[in-house]
Amino acid sequence: MKSPRRLARNPEVSTQPSHSDWSRREVVRTLVAASLCGPLAARAATPPHPAFAAWKPKILAYLESLARPDGGYAWPGEPFSHLSPTFAVVGAYHTLGERPPTPAKLAEFIRTHHPFHLNTLERELKTYEYQQIQSLLWLGEDASDFRAKVLSWKHPLKYAKQYEMHGYPVFHHELVPIVARRLLGLECDDLGPDYVEYVVQRRRKNGSFNNTLDSDGGDGHVMNTLWGLQALEALGRGKERQSETIEWLQACQVEDGGFRYQPNPELGEVVDLVYTWAAVRALALLGAKPANLEKCRQAIESLANEDGGFASRAGWPSQPMATYQALDALRCLGASETPLTQKTSSGRPGQKPPKLPGDLKVYSIQIEAHGTGSPTEAVTLASELKIDLWGAKNAKREWLARAQAIAGERKVPVTFFVANEEYGTWVNVPGLGTYSHTSDLFAPAGSDIGASLAGAGVVSWPQFRERRLKPLHAAKGRVFWQFGENEELTRVFLDDSLLKGGFSAISTFHFGNPDFTNSESFLCQYRGRIPFIALQDAHGPEPWWFADMTTGFRTLFLAREPTWDGWLEALRNNWTAAVRHDAVSGEKTWLHAGSDEVLKVVKEQEARWRWWDNPEISRPLVSLVAIRPEDPFETGRPERGIALRVRCAWENTTQGQPKRPLVKLVSLQVDGKTVDPRLVDTPMPNGKGLLDQYHLYLIEDPTPGKHHAETTVLEIRTGREIMQGVEFQI
Repeated sequence: MKSPRRLARNPEVSTQPSHSDWSRREVVRTLVAASLCGPLAARAATPPHPAFAAWKPKILAYLESLARPDGGYAWPGEPFSHLSPTFAVVGAYHTLGERPPTPAKLAEFIRTHHPFHLNTLERELKTYEYQQIQSLLWLGEDASDFRAKVLSWKHPLKYAKQYEMHGYPVFHHELVPIVARRLLGLECDDLGPDYVEYVVQRRRKNGSFNNTLDSDGGDGHVMNTLWGLQALEALGRGKERQSETIEWLQACQVEDGGFRYQPNPELGEVVDLVYTWAAVRALALLGAKPANLEKCRQAIESLANEDGGFASRAGWPSQPMATYQALDALRCLGASETPLTQKTSSGRPGQKPPKLPGDLKVYSIQIEAHGTGSPTEAVTLASELKIDLWGAKNAKREWLARAQAIAGERKVPVTFFVANEEYGTWVNVPGLGTYSHTSDLFAPAGSDIGASLAGAGVVSWPQFRERRLKPLHAAKGRVFWQFGENEELTRVFLDDSLLKGGFSAISTFHFGNPDFTNSESFLCQYRGRIPFIALQDAHGPEPWWFADMTTGFRTLFLAREPTWDGWLEALRNNWTAAVRHDAVSGEKTWLHAGSDEVLKVVKEQEARWRWWDNPEISRPLVSLVAIRPEDPFETGRPERGIALRVRCAWENTTQGQPKRPLVKLVSLQVDGKTVDPRLVDTPMPNGKGLLDQYHLYLIEDPTPGKHHAETTVLEIRTGREIMQGVEFQI
């Protein structure tokens, strides 16, 4: 079917009603008697019902509690604003018929704070452009400067097959070009014919949509069905399979009135407000309502918390996105003719974590730090940076044993453990895709964690549970979620983990992505439910050349002792915090804690872990290692005698390569005598840059007895001299 020549421009018109008081019961019950609920929420807000009085200030107060000095709005517990909660807050104001404070400053934040302002990733995440455009239109701002960007999207993205086996892009990201054209009043006939084909091929016979081709099998997903219907409506095909789609959407409703993501989900079978909102909005597009309208209203109302916000689920704390979705869904449902019960009339407090024991201390853990290269330098980094638990990525058992032995000899209180990324593990969820990066794990060193599924072909999530998680858990190991831009899939995995056990933590800070909760902001809605951790994901052959990352961010946990059992207890209780302070963060402190209570303890004990401006914890700037022929993991190992290796600190690339020197060698002395070491450069295979650099001095026939070597380096930035010594016995 040919696309329409031009779509009617549908700009946002912000109406400013008189500020009469409302009653909260009517806010959450009738929320805009007019049931106009346009598919893109692009119509002007309807003036609120005068009976909404008492609770309007409380909802607005909750929204403003999320305001930050940078001009936007933040997720609860976060110091810095983000586009997604800002979008949600602006949407909530719009739905309430209100205008946010300082709209000009807010608009400037929205324009300048696409998540890629921190770091541009290799894949476009177009949902954020949608949030920018829609937020500006809600504010009555001109969004025409987004036209060129939107018009540049003419074909669906080719997704990297190392992440999704078939190269299927994320459905809702790829529908933004269609939806955004509608918002901006642009033509759709410049889109390639493959775009319409892309959308239609992902529709099921029952009218639902999902991420994979219909021919691949698997039912639809309620969120993807909403995105698909929005796109088809913009293309003038919104009424196709109308009755089948309505029937499918209504079948997603459960007895208590809320919705799941499909009628009979096998995984992650939770009721969540985002699914209820998506179903209500999708039904409104088709001119329909939930089968049990009144129970749907009650289910949404029941998620109101006493702080004025709404939760995604009963007992969860308020979230800005949940608050917007609740208000928007209630607007779509229209006025209630029947008074509701008083069961939530005063609001319900969000569930609070139990009070923390008073004897907890803050300890430091690195997850997927180096498990290759020099174990001696790994111990040095752990010692100087006060790392209590070091997770060695894909390390050999012998490497772990050698590193632990060196730590014991030097009396460094660090425990090395397994922290593997099992490349080549593929998990399929029908309808959503077949994804890698699903098997990142940690476990005690020397434990029998079972066989990796890498290279074992495609497995289902239940098969992954049985074949991978069962032996891993028996060995006191755990698996954590690394990343996934497919929100619908990620929610299924994480929700199933909450129900049955699975992913025990969510990664945030990363070597190649400043913060996964920035680029995948929906993860913030799991704060307090699944622990947040930082992920080193070590790259390069040597820990010394990854020190920028090993220094720059880490995971903190609360425990009585820095043992493996203490770490597991912290995971169970959400006593974790991910912290970053480096050049990537602009030398600011970014911190994601499991709760405000954990954050308080972490800050109170900051001297135990703070690595910047702290002479007790700092990155070593020189490494001097005495290497013997029997040291198999050390570069520069001699055939006989002793080799003294000096590595100077450099600024490093994210791939673990030296980039710019921070110090330079002044001298090396052996037993008080100055010697002349040889400079060894190892270039990258492509000839671009260095893979390694060190100074090496060989003593082929050392005399028996105790010897002492000492090196002096000059810090380039400050001009200070730094000395490092080592003793060795022949």
